[in-house]
Amino acid sequence: MSGLDSVPASGVLTRRRFFESLAAVGGMSLVLSGMEALGFSQASATELPPELTGGAKNTKVVILGAGLAGMTAAYELSKAGYQVQVLEARSFAGGRCQTARKGFKHTDLIGNTQTCEFDEGHYINHGPWRIPYHHRSTLHYTKTFGVPLESFVNDNDASYVYFEKATGPLAGKPVRKGEIAADIRGYTAEVVAKAASQGQLDAPLSGLDREKFIAYLVNEGRLSKSDLTYKGTEGRGFSVHPGAGVDPGPGKELPPFAFKDVLDSNAWRVLSSVTGYEQQRTMLQPIGGMDQIAKGFEKHVGSMIRYSTVVEKIKQSPSGVTVSFKGADGKTGEVTADYCLCTIPLSVLKQIDLDASAPFKAAMAGVAYAPVNKIGLQMKSRFWEEKHHIYGGHVYTDMPINSITLPSYGWQGQKGVLLGFYMFGGEAARISAKSPADRAAYAVAAGQKVFPEYAENYENAFSFCWHLAEHNLGGWAEWSPTGRKEAYPVLCEPDGRLYLAGEHMSYLGGWQAGAIESAWQQIAKIHARVQQA
Repeated sequence: MSGLDSVPASGVLTRRRFFESLAAVGGMSLVLSGMEALGFSQASATELPPELTGGAKNTKVVILGAGLAGMTAAYELSKAGYQVQVLEARSFAGGRCQTARKGFKHTDLIGNTQTCEFDEGHYINHGPWRIPYHHRSTLHYTKTFGVPLESFVNDNDASYVYFEKATGPLAGKPVRKGEIAADIRGYTAEVVAKAASQGQLDAPLSGLDREKFIAYLVNEGRLSKSDLTYKGTEGRGFSVHPGAGVDPGPGKELPPFAFKDVLDSNAWRVLSSVTGYEQQRTMLQPIGGMDQIAKGFEKHVGSMIRYSTVVEKIKQSPSGVTVSFKGADGKTGEVTADYCLCTIPLSVLKQIDLDASAPFKAAMAGVAYAPVNKIGLQMKSRFWEEKHHIYGGHVYTDMPINSITLPSYGWQGQKGVLLGFYMFGGEAARISAKSPADRAAYAVAAGQKVFPEYAENYENAFSFCWHLAEHNLGGWAEWSPTGRKEAYPVLCEPDGRLYLAGEHMSYLGGWQAGAIESAWQQIAKIHARVQQA
C-alpha cells in the first residue's frame, strides 16, 4: 500500500517518514494530530492586532477599499488617533465578504444583471463562507463586534460522493461518504495489520510495540481480531434501522463494498479534502450570513467610508499621497494624506494610474487571480434532510460543478438555499460565459444526477462570477513559487508612502484571516514609521 514502501531500507522510521505514512492512511488530519502530539502544531500567525502606542501625531491615512483589510486598518488606526478616510468603489462595505439575499443586485462585466429573489431569511454566501476554528484573527473581531456564530458542517459522512468517470459497480451512483471512508480505511488497516503481524514493516518496532500497533489498526479499521480481516462495521449503517422494539438482527448491517470496487470508484479521493490545515472539520459561520462580519466593522468605521467612489489615480510626493477619484455622481475629486494603505486587488490596481517604482510595479505583475464561480439554488423543500437525512456538508463529484454544499442554517425548515456549484479555473471561465438562467439550468441538471428530487424542487438562483466582478477581477490571488520568492517580499514593504494589504498580501490567500492579518502587519509598519519621524 502507498506509504509502506516509503520506509527506508535501513529500517529507520524517521519523523518525516512517519508523517508520510500517517498521511497515506489517514490524510492530513492524522498528520496534524501527530505533529500536535510532537509539538509541531500550526496556527494563525497572529491572534491580536498590534498595539499602536505613542500617539498618531495628527497623521492622516487614506485607505483604498472597505473590505475586511481596509476596515480592519481603519478601525485600529482610528482607535489609535489617526485621521482616516476610506474610499470604496462599491455602494456597500465588505469587499469579498458578501451575502446575497432578497433584493441584492449585481451586474457583471458582460452585462448580466441579477436581483436575488430568495425568500426572506434565506441567503448564499457567494464570497467567503466558512471560518476555521484556528483563524483567530477573524474570530477576534466576531467576538469584539458581537457577531453570533453557528457551526458550519464541513465534513458529513452521511453526504454523498458521486463519480461518473469511475469504473466498476459504484460508478455514476451516489454513495455515502461514510461508507467509502469506512471501507477504504478498513481494507487499508487490514493490509497494514497483516504486514505488521508478519514483521514486514521493517521499522524499529519491538514485540510489544508491534502488538500495540496492531491493536490500534484493529480498532481503527474495525478488523477481526482473529484473522485481521475487514468485514465491515456497523458504523456504515443498517439496512433495517434499530429502534424501539426493532432488532436489526444478524446480517442487517450494510455489507462493505468490495475492496476493488472501492478503489475503482475513485470516491476515496475525496477523503482528504476536509482534512487539510485550512479545511478543518470544525468550521464556523455568522448567523444570518457572512456579511454580518462586514456589518460589524461598518458600525464602527462606516462614518469614515466614502462609498461608490472609484479610484482613478494615486500620486506620491516625499511628504504625502494624493488619490484622485470619481464619485457616484460622476464628479471627480481628490483626497490627500500622509500615507496610503491600498487594499485594492492587484488585478484591479494594475489598471489604475499608479505612481510607484518600477520594481514595485513589476512585482505587482507577479501574481495571477483565480476564476471562481458560485451559485445559490433555492429549493422549495429541504429534500436532502427529509429524504436523504443529510444535514449540511458537501456532495463531492467529478462533474465540472465540483461540489454541492448543503446549507448549515435553518435545519428542518421548509425551504433552503444550497450551493449548486463551486467552480475554479477553466471550468469557471467556461460557465461564466453562460447567462444566469443557463448557469442555473446547468447546475440543476448536474444536481439531478445525485438527487432525484432536485429539478422538481428548484425555484430560483443567484450566481456570482468573481472574475467578472468589476472591482475584483478574480476570486483570490494565486502566487507561483517564483512570485512568492521574488515579488511578494517586495510588495510587503512600502513603496514610498504606499502600503499594500489584502488577502493577496498574506499566506492565507482567499481567507478573511489573510486580509485581516495583512492589515495588522502594515498598520504596524506605518505606526512604527510615524513614531520614528
